[in-house]
Order: sequence, then C-alpha cells, then structure tokens
Amino acid sequence: MRWLAPALLAALAPAAAAQERVPDVVLTGDITGADHERYKPLSFDVPKGVERITVTLDYDKANKTVIDLGLWDPERFRGWSGGARSRFTLSASDATPGYLPGALPAGKWRVMLGVPNARPNSRAAYRVTVRFDREGRRDASAAIAEPPIRDAPGWYRGDLHMHDANSDGSCASQSGKRVPCPLFRTVEKAAAAGLDFIAVTDHNSTAHFGGLRELQPWFDKMLLIPGIEITTFGGHANIFGPRRFVDFRVGSAAVPDIRALQKDVTAAGAILSINHPALPSGEACMGCGWVWPKTDWSRVTAIEAVNGNIAEGPLAGIGYWYARLNEGHRLTGIAGSDNHDPDAPEGKAPIGRPTTVVHAARLSQPAILAGIAAGNAFIDVTGKGGRMLEVDAEAGGRHVAMGGAIEAASGTVFRAHAVGVADGSAELVVNGVVVRRRRVEGPDARIAFQLDARSCGWAAVNVRDAAKHPLLIGNPIYLTCR
Repeated sequence: MRWLAPALLAALAPAAAAQERVPDVVLTGDITGADHERYKPLSFDVPKGVERITVTLDYDKANKTVIDLGLWDPERFRGWSGGARSRFTLSASDATPGYLPGALPAGKWRVMLGVPNARPNSRAAYRVTVRFDREGRRDASAAIAEPPIRDAPGWYRGDLHMHDANSDGSCASQSGKRVPCPLFRTVEKAAAAGLDFIAVTDHNSTAHFGGLRELQPWFDKMLLIPGIEITTFGGHANIFGPRRFVDFRVGSAAVPDIRALQKDVTAAGAILSINHPALPSGEACMGCGWVWPKTDWSRVTAIEAVNGNIAEGPLAGIGYWYARLNEGHRLTGIAGSDNHDPDAPEGKAPIGRPTTVVHAARLSQPAILAGIAAGNAFIDVTGKGGRMLEVDAEAGGRHVAMGGAIEAASGTVFRAHAVGVADGSAELVVNGVVVRRRRVEGPDARIAFQLDARSCGWAAVNVRDAAKHPLLIGNPIYLTCR
C-alpha cells in the first residue's frame, strides 16, 4: 500500500474505532411510574469549538417503558425523533432526519426524554451518551453509513462526480418542465445503474449532506459519500468525505491562496481530487481548467483523468495526470460522470459512465477513501459492470499491486488480468509512453509484459477496444531507484 500521511490516516480511521472511545458526556438515571406522561430534561455542557454532536440513548424496556428522544440547544429547539430513533447526530452542515443542522453554540444543552408510558411501580434504567467532534479530535461520527454497507474486501464500483438541485442539476418534471432535480432522483438512478458507491458533489455547498443522510437507510445496498465540488476561479476540485463546509473563496481575506484552501480540506477530514484539469479556463469555460500555480501536490490525492465522455484528446485529464506523475507526484487517477441530469441519455454522460473501480477493505466511506488514496483502482471508461482490470508487478521476488512501489530492475514483469473485453489490446505505459502492446484474447485474459531495461518512475497498464478507444485505464505502479 502507498505510504499515507499521518493526518490522512487519522482522517480515514474507521468510524467504529471512534465509537469505542469514552463518551464526552454520560447521563444516567431511572424512569419510574411517577414519570408517566411527563418530560424529563437532561442538561449537559457543550464547550467551544464543537463541530458535531452525536447522542445515543439506551434504556431498559422490560416493563414496557417507552422513552421518546429530542434535543434543545441553549436558545432553541433542535429536533425530536420520539421513539423512532435511539441515536442522532447533528453538525453545521447536516443532521439526522428530524433534527436541525446549524451552529453548535457553547453552553447548556438539554436532551429531552418524553415518557409516553411507564407502568406504576416500574423502574427502568437509562443511559444517554454524548460525543463531540472538534478540530483534531473525532469522537462522534460523520459517516453517513454505519456500519459498512458490505463488510468484506473487494472491488467496488462508483461514480465520484454528480450534481442535483442543491447546485446546478436539473431534469424534466412530471409535466415535462425543466426544474432543479431532486437529490433522490440522482441516487435512484445510481442504484439502478448497479453502482456500489457514489459521491454527490454539489458546487461549494453542503446543503445536500442532510438529504444523503436521510436517503442512506433506504438505499442500503449502495454507499452514499458526501462531497463538494470546490469551484474556484482557478479550477475545480472534488473533496470527498468533508465533515463540514470548506470555504472556496480563494483570493479573499478568508482564503488567501490555494494552499490555505488545501490545508482546510485536510482539516475537514477530506481528500482532494482535481477535476477536468485540461479544460480551458477564462470565458470559454470559466474556472474549469486547473491553473493555480502554487498547488501543494502533497495535499492532492487524485486527478480526474476521465470526466464524462472525455477520455482522450487534448481536453482529457489523462495527459495532465501523466505529466504530474512524471514530476514525481503520486496521484490516483479516477473518473466521474459529472452528471447534471439523472435522465441523461447515452452519449450525455449518464450516471455511472465512466466508473471508478476501487479495491477496498469494505464498502464504507473510510475504506473507499483509503482505497482511492492507496491507488489500487482503475477507470472503466464506458461503465460496463462486467469489466475488470487487475495489475501487479514482480521484481526481485516482490509483488505489488496498482498504487504500490517496487525497486526498479531490468526484467520487471507486469501481469494484467482483463475481464469483459472480448477483442482489444493491452498496453504497458512507462512514464507516459506506450512501450509494449499485447492482444487481449477472449473475455477473461491474462497478459504479461517484461521490461528489458531498468526504468525509474512509474508504469501502468491500459486496455483498448478493437477500434483503439480506451476501455480500462489502470493506475501506476511506482518504480523506485536508489
């Protein structure tokens, strides 16, 4: 696995581990028959700097005692779930359905217990735990899907770039009018496309985060990842998994330069991928191409090598990505449909075309983001679900997969396993140049390449169809030289 910075590892730590830590507040007591049809406020203090509050209620139900659950902050009502939930979370950007996102002021908060039923002479113990997220400490959980959707290692297919009514997504209404398109339509289409995960990345906004949290329990076979397309005058970048809003106003007093923005992305617990970097900028496409001269590449995890239908040519991101790899940066190539209409037909970048396929330890937000950072991933340009590309390299008795590093040596062998390509060719790319080609024979093909000379830098395997159009784009294996 590629080396990951400690800050990134901390950001991607599994949510389950966070839940095992000691709560910030524990409130205990008993509900007795005297509490029947009464409300019981439980006060607790919220310190300054808290970014998320997560509350969990456990109680003894043996005597048919029923406890409803709600929350007030120092100034106002923040939500009520009655007996429907035993856990809720809220932050400035999103909240469990039934609760209000917004600022989390310091001061005296109250968990409100409602007791619609407590039998005479009964006694039921309760325990309320409260966990806080704050800068540098993540005890509550911001992950929308907990526990993992699927708790097993494997290759997971997803679309990492899409929009809905919370920015500039639109679709036809029931009467055929063009309207801002509801978030559920995008998620519904992604599920119908057979995707394992999606990231919804509305421009400069977290307004869709609450909707994702509401939809996740119903779409329980597909992971929903909150994202933001940070849209600046000097380029666009998707950030995946932020816990809060990230100010996009590069050049303002709040965000003086691109490095300040990148630092804040890391502080928000997200990873950053540069979008469609080779598109023009200026009036032709305002802010579309990436032109920030002082980009901190150590804080960039990925490059969108394929955006929508643009997989090759001067506007495709693959050339830009290869150029950055040749500069020595280790960056994962990913793809996204950049879909703005879930009903988009073939040829108009429908959801899931292209697809990013990631090898991850499980289908959870931390694992998918860690898989992207590790680089064991490939791009399925046409989004055909049956296609697969696995690549490894062997030298000196060592084996590494895509995203890994191996000491460069003459005779290094690269092995590719291509599935779902009936007739095409595989190519070995070394430092951006195709050095070998092999025919892909049959829909389940194994291809081997050998480097005759010692090469330093990186190598990747791509697969093309019979017409030489790209089908599968592999990520690099890094060739290190002492």
